[in-house]
Amino acid sequence: MPVAVSNDLRQGRDRRKEARGGRRPHDKSGFAPLVLVADEDAESGAMSEVILAKLRFAVARVDSVDKAVTVLGTLRPDVIVARAKDLSPLQRAAWPSGVPFVTVTDENREPTALVNAIRKAIRNEGQHAGRSF
Repeated sequence: MPVAVSNDLRQGRDRRKEARGGRRPHDKSGFAPLVLVADEDAESGAMSEVILAKLRFAVARVDSVDKAVTVLGTLRPDVIVARAKDLSPLQRAAWPSGVPFVTVTDENREPTALVNAIRKAIRNEGQHAGRSF
């Protein structure tokens, strides 16, 4: 029996076919990288979320490493961006699935450096999985 799809639940226009996800002209069409942002500092996490959203990345933000570990298997992000005192539980949880991990440090805290680190992590993961982005 076919399943009927209704647009009645949307809260705006249908944007599924629009480009998004930090896209550049040479990126594979239809790819919108999901970035899981785990930051214990609310201000820093919000800033990362805003910057990534403006660059058209899909962003899921959590405010603790424990919450990130909990949602990791469900969300299946393309990359994890984290800043916390102890990242080891999240790194252990991400390792078996091969999700690239970007740790926010003083060197890549500046927005351009952080975005470049995220893009590099996604490209490197894609090459290892036989995909190109």
